[in-house]
Amino acid sequence: MNVLNSVNFLWIEALWLLALLPLLVLLYMWLLRRRKKAAVAWSSLAIIKEAMGQQRLWRRHVPPALMLLAVASLIVATSRPTAVITLPTVEQTVILAMDVSGSMRATDVEPNRLVASQNAAKAFIAELPRSVRVGVVSFAGTAAIVQPPTLSREDVTAAIDRFQLQRATAIGSGLILSLAAIFPDAGIDLSQVTGARLMPKALGEQPKEKEFTPVEPGSYNSAVIVLLTDGQRTTGPDSMDAAKMAADRGVKVYTVGIGTKEGDTIGFEGWSMRVRLDEETLKQVASATRAEYFYAGTAQDLKKVYQSLGTRLSAQKKETEISALFAGLGALLVLLAAGLSVWWFGRVA
Repeated sequence: MNVLNSVNFLWIEALWLLALLPLLVLLYMWLLRRRKKAAVAWSSLAIIKEAMGQQRLWRRHVPPALMLLAVASLIVATSRPTAVITLPTVEQTVILAMDVSGSMRATDVEPNRLVASQNAAKAFIAELPRSVRVGVVSFAGTAAIVQPPTLSREDVTAAIDRFQLQRATAIGSGLILSLAAIFPDAGIDLSQVTGARLMPKALGEQPKEKEFTPVEPGSYNSAVIVLLTDGQRTTGPDSMDAAKMAADRGVKVYTVGIGTKEGDTIGFEGWSMRVRLDEETLKQVASATRAEYFYAGTAQDLKKVYQSLGTRLSAQKKETEISALFAGLGALLVLLAAGLSVWWFGRVA
């Protein structure tokens, strides 16, 4: 049922030609009856056919039946059918948006959340196809592109190893900067994301805004964002506003929540605080962008999550026209019908 629901037709009107197939069957039956009447007039011919036995009579119907199936297949090909097919990823960009806020020093995930996420991320990129470009964005109070999208796994690994913990958590900033890394020419406003101040504009200068038309959420297949955090936003743009920006551009945001649900108490610069995983926000971000949320309560869980993501990102579902498949099937049936006719009867008929 799911397969049938996933098949569409660009020229569905052509399927009306299938209504002609019963007429072809009736025509074939009429020709058989006419030939039978002619055989009665030639009694000697009828005797010969009877001597041949009933065992070989079914063969006469096989080539016409194959031709009928060939016509049906060619009609379906004419209607230009399309189907959602899983294909290997040819060219894609993956942005790793990783939390480097102070809460990532919590030890509820051994040895701590940051080290566990670094190790899992490096194992993740090692398993991705070499044709996939990987970029790294870190975020705390502000966000920064630690490594622009690249095919070099060594550069990405080095960027992940350079992480330094900072104050605050701006999940929205990490998402927005990740979008800017995917669409560098889109003119996305980063003034509230990177912490950099805008230079005053010259008198009379008008800001240039890029025209943007929202698309279906999850429809952009050339890039995805993998967001890893404990989910506790403390500053920066709202996480759901950033998720809407990603959804409007069709970019999926897979979210990974790290840390136990009970949380942990950490000390930082003379202060102590209780940090807990905010799963609800991460689930909402993933849902808004037509992606998925993954929970990792231990370092081993985190590795399994990244392994699962690597498998998903190594292939992509794409709507593909499959007219050639039905046309090839029709041609094969024609050749088979002709071959059997020549083999059994010594002629193409």
